[in-house]
This record gives sequence, C-alpha cells and structure tokens, in this order.
Amino acid sequence: MQAYGIKISNLSKTFGRGDTAVHALKEVNMQVEPGEVVGLIGPSGSGKSTLLKCLGAIIEPSAGQMYLGDQLIYDNGWKISDLRALRRDKIGFVFQAPYLIPFLNTLDNVALLPMLAGKSNKEARQRALELLTVLQVEHRAHALPSRLSGGEQQRIAIARGLINRPPVILADEPTAALDSVRALTVIRTLNDIARDYNTAVIVVTHDDKIIPTFKRLYHIRDGITYEEQGQGREIL
Repeated sequence: MQAYGIKISNLSKTFGRGDTAVHALKEVNMQVEPGEVVGLIGPSGSGKSTLLKCLGAIIEPSAGQMYLGDQLIYDNGWKISDLRALRRDKIGFVFQAPYLIPFLNTLDNVALLPMLAGKSNKEARQRALELLTVLQVEHRAHALPSRLSGGEQQRIAIARGLINRPPVILADEPTAALDSVRALTVIRTLNDIARDYNTAVIVVTHDDKIIPTFKRLYHIRDGITYEEQGQGREIL
C-alpha cells in the first residue's frame, strides 16, 4: 500500500448533540505527500484549529479515516491505543510561540523529547546537535532561550519538532510573530526539511507574507475544505 505523509477522508467533528450540536468539520478530505509543504488557510472560526487538533491526535474526530505514513490511525474510532506515543513518535509540532523551556539551553531543549522517550543523554544530544547544524543554529547550542532572536527560537522549535524523525509536521501560525525576512527563513527551512527528510508538512497560516510560497493550498470555511493550486513563489 502507498505510504502517505498524511491522508484524511470524510473526516468530521461534531461538538454537542441535538439542537445545540456544532458541526466543526464536515467530511473533510486532505492528502499531503512525503516531502510536500501545504498551506491551510481560512478565517477565524472556520475549523482550522479543530482540524489541526484532530490531525495531531489531540482531540478525537466524530467520523472518517486518517492515515499517518502507512498506518491507519483512525477509522470511525482510534485504531491505536497509545496516542501519547503516536504524538511523540509520528507527529512534530511547531507553534506560533516556540515554547522553549527557559532554564534549558538550546541543545537540551531539543534533546529533551528523545530523553523522555528513553534515549540515552549522549544519543539524544548528538541527534539534537545534528539537527541544530542542519538548521544553522549549532553555534547557539549552549545559549538560553532569552539570548536568542525570534527567528533562532523558531528554528530551534522546528528542530525539536523533528527530533524523533516524524513523518508529519503540523505548524500552527509559525511565522505570525516574525518580520518578513525571518518569516521567509522559517518557510524556507520547512521546505528544506520536507525535501531532505521526506516529511509531510502542513502549515496553518493567515500570514500574507508566506501564502504565495505554497504550491498547494487548502482553504477551510464552515468546516469544509477546498483545494487550490498555489503560486509556489520561489523563496529568495
């Protein structure tokens, strides 16, 4: 069977019942291939956050199917028992705020997740340093978050999201707090990561600075998605 980065079919999410039910997602379909970066855009209240939480196995959908890589993880109910391990091993998260631990240096912020998963401190830190080198922030390995620029913090957050080599990265407004130069640097980094690590990346955004860079976009409105060909503008 073909391995997807992520694929969802007829995914729905309803909150409440009866007359007070809110249909946040209505049979959403989406597919992102390994190595691809796709934008997800829509107005406030359109269902973006709900969809991202379903994709991240943070909340349970009401119906539909969802694949991560070659694994069917949801089919009108969860098909795996340990959702925490799924999030740790198969999904990388990058948020608008980096959420770095303020009393840990850069290296330990990135290495913490594999340490918690049982990797030795040496192995976790070695892998973290490799990623920091790829992202060109290895010279900041021993700096505390307070000593980093906004762009550096976001690249370190990307390294943390990649540390367990997940097939999927979900990025929620990763450039909203950045200026144009730093925002485009982050998107260039995500594109490089997708290509080099064969990772499927979904970027939720309303940032006009980066929307023209996507080759494919999904619009979501009233819980329904519409696919559109993007501009795919080259990032200089």
